[in-house]
Amino acid sequence: MSESASPSNSGLGSYLRLLRSPGAGALAFWGMVGRFPIAMRSIGCLMLISAVTGSLGDAGTVAAAMLISQGVAAPFLGRLADRHSQRKVLLTTCLGHAVGMTLLLVSIGLELPLWAMVAAAVVTGCTSVSFTGFMRARWAAFVDQSALRTAYAMESMLDDTIFLLGPLLVTVLSSSVYPAGGLVACAILTVTGSIFVALHRRSEPTSVQKPGERPQRAITVPGVWVLMIAYAGMGFLFGAVDVTMIAFAQERSAPGLGGVLLALIAVGSLVAGAVYGAVNWRVPQVRLLAVTTCVLTLSAVPLAFADSLPVMAVLAVVAGVAVSPALIAGSTLLESVAPKGALSEAFSWLNSCGALGIASGTAVGGQLADLATSAHAAWAGAAGGLVALVLSLVGQSVLRRGALAAQPAPEMATAEQ
Repeated sequence: MSESASPSNSGLGSYLRLLRSPGAGALAFWGMVGRFPIAMRSIGCLMLISAVTGSLGDAGTVAAAMLISQGVAAPFLGRLADRHSQRKVLLTTCLGHAVGMTLLLVSIGLELPLWAMVAAAVVTGCTSVSFTGFMRARWAAFVDQSALRTAYAMESMLDDTIFLLGPLLVTVLSSSVYPAGGLVACAILTVTGSIFVALHRRSEPTSVQKPGERPQRAITVPGVWVLMIAYAGMGFLFGAVDVTMIAFAQERSAPGLGGVLLALIAVGSLVAGAVYGAVNWRVPQVRLLAVTTCVLTLSAVPLAFADSLPVMAVLAVVAGVAVSPALIAGSTLLESVAPKGALSEAFSWLNSCGALGIASGTAVGGQLADLATSAHAAWAGAAGGLVALVLSLVGQSVLRRGALAAQPAPEMATAEQ
C-alpha cells in the first residue's frame, strides 16, 4: 500500500492541517481525556490500597484483576460497538464504570475483604472500553485514507504523552492531595471523555452490514491474527524493557532514576512518531511493519551491554525510536485488513494482545532481573521483539491478501464517488 505524495498528507504541517479540519481538534482532545486513566488506574490502585491496608500484595492482586478483566472484556465491548454503535456502548459503559469505581473506592475505604475489592475491580475493568481502539476506529471513519497515517501518528504521540504525564498526575493526586484522589480523577476523566466522544457524531463509525447479512467478526480474519500475535510480541518487549530500566537503576543504587529512563524511552518514541507520521512513505505498509519491528528488536539488544547510567540514558532514547513507528504501521495495516464493520472490535483485540504481552514481559523480565541481572531482562525483551519480527515477515503474504480483499471492488468505488 503506497500513497501518492501530496502536500496534504506529508510534512510536519500535516498535523496542523488535520487538526484544522472541522471537529478534529475536539475529537483528539476528548479522546485524550478519555484514555488518560489507562496510565493511571493501576498506579492509583497500588497507592491507595497500600496506603489503607499496608499490603502491596493485595494492591497488586486488585490492580491485576482490573487489568485482566479489562483485557478480556474490551474486544467484546468493541464487538458490541460495531453492531450497535460506539455511542451507545460508550454512554452505557461509562455509567457502569462510575458504579464500579465507586464500589472499588468504598470497598477499599471500608477495608472490606480482598474478594470484595477484587469483585469491584472486575466490574471496573469490564466496563473499561479500549479507548485507544475506539479512537482509531473513529479516525478511520472521520478522515480519508491519505490523512489516516497522520491521524494514527498523532494518536501514538498522544499515547506517549499520556504515559509521560499520567503516572506523574496520579502520584501527585494520591500522595499530595488525597489518597483516593488518583482513582477519583480516573473515574471523572473516563466518564467525561466517554460522553464527549460519544456525542462527537462526525466521527461515529457507521455499520456496513447489509440487511439479513451475518456480520463478519474481526477475530476470524487471518491478517488480524498475524497482527495480534505481533502486537503481543511487541508488548512483551515493552514490558521487559521497562523492567530492564528499573532494575538497571536499582543495580546502580539510583532507583529514582528508573522513572527517568522510562521517560526517555517515551521521548524517543514521541519524536520518532512525529517524524514517521509526517513522512509520505512510498513503501508498502507490510514492509514498513517488518522494518520497524526489526529496528525495535535490534534496539533492545544494546540495553544488555550498558555499563553506566549515562550510556543507558542514550540507549533508552534509541530504544524508543521504533516504538511509535511500529505501532503506527500495525494500526494502519489493521485498518486495511480488518472488516470495515468490525474496526472497533479489531483494534480492541490488538490492544488486548499488546496489554497481555506487556504483562507477560513485565512478569518474565522481573523474574529474570531478580534471579540474574537487568541484562537478562533486556534479552527477554529482544526475544519478544523477535516474535513480532518473525510474524511480520512470515505473515507478509497474509497481510497483503487481507488488504486486497478488504478493498472495495472497482465498480463499488466508482459508485461511491
